[in-house]
Amino acid sequence: MSNRTGRNLPLSPLRRLVVDHQHFCSNVPGATVERPLSLAALRDARQACVPRPSWCAIFLKAMGVVGARRPQFRRAFLPFPWPHLYEHPDNVANFSIERRHQDEDVVFFVQVRRPERRTLAELDAIIRACKDEPVESVKFFRRAIRLSKVPWPIRRHVWWVSLNLSGKLRAHNFGTFGITSTASEGAGILALLPLVTSTLHYGLFDDSGTLPTRITFDHRVLDGAFVARGLVELEEVLRTTILEELLNARPQDGKPLSFLTNTVGASS
Repeated sequence: MSNRTGRNLPLSPLRRLVVDHQHFCSNVPGATVERPLSLAALRDARQACVPRPSWCAIFLKAMGVVGARRPQFRRAFLPFPWPHLYEHPDNVANFSIERRHQDEDVVFFVQVRRPERRTLAELDAIIRACKDEPVESVKFFRRAIRLSKVPWPIRRHVWWVSLNLSGKLRAHNFGTFGITSTASEGAGILALLPLVTSTLHYGLFDDSGTLPTRITFDHRVLDGAFVARGLVELEEVLRTTILEELLNARPQDGKPLSFLTNTVGASS
């Protein structure tokens, strides 16, 4: 028999934040609704754009439009001081970005207020900034790094207060809805633990231009039938409002998409 043994690895500060995140996600009774969206025309229109907006930007705006129409998507369950629902007046989108930081691949979260009021180019600029700018220059990343260095009991208390004590604080720090996907890496997420009331995640296009799209939601706030109707409406928004913007898109006259460090810092 081999005498080889494994090794113990300490959790990095930012990996401890992931543990915190999943700890609070585990308290959410989540469910998932899926709909295959027929987006061949949208896919072709995006392909023809110069510059080409990311799918994350497209879904941020489309979900923002749906959330502006349907206030239920802007609600959250708060248990303190009594169990109740809080409805935020505006959409605050939350999306995830993987970055390399101190020899580690780290997932950071970014919040964007009222994405439905921004152009796809503006949303894409924010996303590109979060991907390309130095980690220390992005406000959301600096905030996560600072929190990761806080001792465990205080850190968990900060999480609990931000999630449960004030609906406004919760929306500011975590958003009213989330977008996450691994499609750019060649695979889709089938299931996840939600933290915010609804999180949209999508997979890969098939040859016919159909995209499997899912919303995982907090069942204390939303029901499956409502979320299913939301996915139908999302498809309608993508095939009309978003498609029209893509068809009317023009090159940015040499203006770089990363107009941004200040935009990223001010987006929430």
